[in-house]
Amino acid sequence: MIEARRELLDAAPWLHVWAEDVRLPDGRLIDGYLRLEMLDFVVVVANAEAGIVVLRSYKHGPADIGTSLPAGYLEADEEPADAARRELLEETGHVSEQWEELGSFVVDGNRGAGTVHMFLARGAEPVAVPDPGDLEETEMSFVALEDLVAALKDGEVPVLPMAAAVALAAAHLR
Repeated sequence: MIEARRELLDAAPWLHVWAEDVRLPDGRLIDGYLRLEMLDFVVVVANAEAGIVVLRSYKHGPADIGTSLPAGYLEADEEPADAARRELLEETGHVSEQWEELGSFVVDGNRGAGTVHMFLARGAEPVAVPDPGDLEETEMSFVALEDLVAALKDGEVPVLPMAAAVALAAAHLR
């Protein structure tokens, strides 16, 4: 239970940092526990006839070019499934009629840092030219599931929510 809360940083809409005084279930009080409030986001594993749709682009977190999946932040009042459909279309030009939720997870168990909502889109088909609308240069390609899992094991998928989505989708697709 939160006893007190002090804002340390307001970098809206991307990040808020709070120091919270938290009463634990056993009665102890922890002063200044840090909480990170970040935007919730989606990650999509899109299974097309040619393979899993993957993207290669620079990500500033790992400061490197790596393999990733269609993903993006939820817009205000947007449902995760709607954001997943939107991001798949924007980033890859693909749509799907067969969606499965792979789960929703808090990114950092101690500090929060937003919730990732993961989806599997089966039978993804191209209907438009990709238009990610941001500053990153992205290369789209298709890989077999086994090759994507091997890339994951080799560290070529450097972002944890993307890696988790690949692993969860592999369990669903096998």
